[in-house]
Amino acid sequence: MPVATTLHMLCGKIASGKSTFAKTLSADPKTIMISEDLWLSGLYGDELVSIADYVRCSERLKQTIAPHIVALLKSGLSVVLDFPANTREQRLWIRHLFEEAGCHHKLHYFDVPDQVCKARLKARNASGTHKFLVSEDVFDKISSYFQPPQPDEAFDLEIRPVR
Repeated sequence: MPVATTLHMLCGKIASGKSTFAKTLSADPKTIMISEDLWLSGLYGDELVSIADYVRCSERLKQTIAPHIVALLKSGLSVVLDFPANTREQRLWIRHLFEEAGCHHKLHYFDVPDQVCKARLKARNASGTHKFLVSEDVFDKISSYFQPPQPDEAFDLEIRPVR
């Protein structure tokens, strides 16, 4: 049976496992991953020194890439959107994508305790393998904006276990 075209969204705090899971999902046939971190580091690199810089550059990227994502979905490719779906506003932007494309969606929610994320973040920073180093202070500031998905948002929700 053919798999329906799906836009996969990822919700979870920094270092909760979103990007690792995105890579697994993107291994499926006719599925591609679009990574915000990859695009932001390639396009803006040294410009990203504050949270305000991230917000500004991320908005620019989302406005630019949205039609491309919709076109990929309309062509029959599933997309793993490795962009944060961590606030209602971010999820609303993503909702517009799958609604315009007329495809299925899945919101993967990583409900991981802060202490687990911080331990993973410390290891990730030490490994030097990630595009961006994030301090614990920045983790706390960004996490203060986090809004778990709510039933009234009516997403096809899948809660991912802590691993």
